[in-house]
Amino acid sequence: MKKIAIGIDIGGTNTVIGAVDQDGNVMVNRTIDTPKHGDFDKYMTDLSAEIKELIKSLKLMNEDTDILGIGVGAPNGNYYNGTIEYAPNLSFKGVVNIVEGLKKNFPESYAIALTNDANAAAIGEMVYGGAQDMKNFVMFTLGTGVGSGVIVNGDLVYGHDGFAGECGHTTLIPGGRVCGCGALGHLEAYCSAPGMKRTAFELMAHYNADDSLLADKSYNELTSKMIYEAAEKGDKIALEVFEKTGHYLGQGLADTVHHLAPEAIFLFGGPTAAGDYIFKPTYESMNNHLLPIFKDKIKILPSKLKLGDAAIVGASALVWKELEK
Repeated sequence: MKKIAIGIDIGGTNTVIGAVDQDGNVMVNRTIDTPKHGDFDKYMTDLSAEIKELIKSLKLMNEDTDILGIGVGAPNGNYYNGTIEYAPNLSFKGVVNIVEGLKKNFPESYAIALTNDANAAAIGEMVYGGAQDMKNFVMFTLGTGVGSGVIVNGDLVYGHDGFAGECGHTTLIPGGRVCGCGALGHLEAYCSAPGMKRTAFELMAHYNADDSLLADKSYNELTSKMIYEAAEKGDKIALEVFEKTGHYLGQGLADTVHHLAPEAIFLFGGPTAAGDYIFKPTYESMNNHLLPIFKDKIKILPSKLKLGDAAIVGASALVWKELEK
């Protein structure tokens, strides 16, 4: 009998649900809209119904399966309380209890847990990915923001209140750019995908670089993928964007190393598809900012989670961690 964990990724636009086997393969998945109406009870009814339909679809595949539980990744997800708390990009206001809602609709035997999306990615890397033999590592997710999940001695660090590990909100440059959270100079403001765009426009203004391949792109149009494609063609602005982003990210990673002494730091997200354009300057900058006792000891590695499936695979990994307890 194949053991299955269900993973749920709650995003601002869509909620993705997947059935994941012990090897991290997504057997089947479904998607529903994350509603704008703000009616949490209705959302839980719809979500539970969709999970049950997914379980039915497994049976139609003639798979002999044992559903062990449900893991949920969500913005501002608090593992301790099973709640999403004041998530700015969701319509549910205040504090809503996802775990309690799911427990009302599924068997008591199910392991059900929730955490934020970056923590879920870190657990996914440990259960299914490149950190299966590691006890101490950090996952950084580079996307619209910069998230992170911290693993120490084989356990994810939640801290006193469930919200530990916000390394993306380390102050990198005092008084610097406005971060998405409203504070100034955070790592996220420089190393997220929007941060890379801001760097590109700053450089084009500084150099008056009308000949750059990026010069005719509007801010809303430009993407980190476009910057990578321009770098591949030798565009000087694009190449410097990666150098600067790597410098900033390496500086932030060095702070993380000094706090935690991890075996490795994993990078996940769209910008990491640029390969050495981002990894090489990041590693050099990190090493330059490290104490001598840490130099050349910390690996920076690409995540081995598949980009398209990572959110639900990471969420499903919560179930395996719960069953270890």
